[in-house]
Amino acid sequence: MAQDFQILWQQIGFSIQDGRMVQEAFTHRSAVNESSRNQHNERLEFLGDAVLELITTEFLFQKFDSPEGELTNLRSALVKGEHLAQVARRLRLGDFLILSRGEAKSGGAEKEYLLANVLEAFIGAIYLDQGFEKARVFITQFVLCDLQDIMDRNEHIDAKSEFQELVQGDLGVTPHYQVVSESGLDHDKTFVMAAYIDEKKVGKGTGRSKKEAQVQAAADALSKKDQWL
Repeated sequence: MAQDFQILWQQIGFSIQDGRMVQEAFTHRSAVNESSRNQHNERLEFLGDAVLELITTEFLFQKFDSPEGELTNLRSALVKGEHLAQVARRLRLGDFLILSRGEAKSGGAEKEYLLANVLEAFIGAIYLDQGFEKARVFITQFVLCDLQDIMDRNEHIDAKSEFQELVQGDLGVTPHYQVVSESGLDHDKTFVMAAYIDEKKVGKGTGRSKKEAQVQAAADALSKKDQWL
């Protein structure tokens, strides 16, 4: 195992000592049914999500003297699935994912939500194996480093609120959302939502939750506002 992960350890500057925890962090639920493995990465993902949110919150609190709403938007942009998947791709975490044959064949190692999940699980493993400060170093170096790019691209702007304010202010109506489709198991849902002004569909988005999909749909609608405004 040490050889398999040597490139990853070189990238992050340290290694996780507990080999079983490494295996667990990279094992998707689907692989448990096809092998003797009895642990998948969802518990570590749960832990890593909390560690990531705390460290990100503390970082933003110390860096900016901004109102709560602005800090919340910045945090959301940093910890959202799309951004975490980008980080996971940079670190090539998908190369280490342990998937069922079916999941692997369907391109699981490139699925955005699986990459986001495995990064959170990896953070959970770092926290348990190396401690809070090492987890902070990893998150700062590989996740929080994108903050300026996110701000430059206005990805921290609350698209849903901006869309609603624009529609209400200029058209005098409130936009609404409908589920177009949902797929996946209960623990791995993907939602597609559409944004509507009255009966006209003006945007569509995908996310791991309905809320995330609505935000993406609002952003899509804003990018096409010349078509409905």
